[in-house]
Amino acid sequence: MAKYIVLTSVLLGLTACGDTWGQRAVTGGAIGAGSGAAVGALTPLGVLPGALIGGAVGAGVGAGTTPKR
Repeated sequence: MAKYIVLTSVLLGLTACGDTWGQRAVTGGAIGAGSGAAVGALTPLGVLPGALIGGAVGAGVGAGTTPKR
């Protein structure tokens, strides 16, 4: 249980790091893919589908939350 708490805190701390639209999309996608793969490994969904879904969602959220300057 402790490793899941640490993993969650690290993922939340690194969510969509970057200043530009592209940086946030890439980092959000990478974090989402890693999280999705972990969730997929623990569920019947599977690692690859979990990573693909998580990566797509993470990239979308990262790009969509770029701060306006």
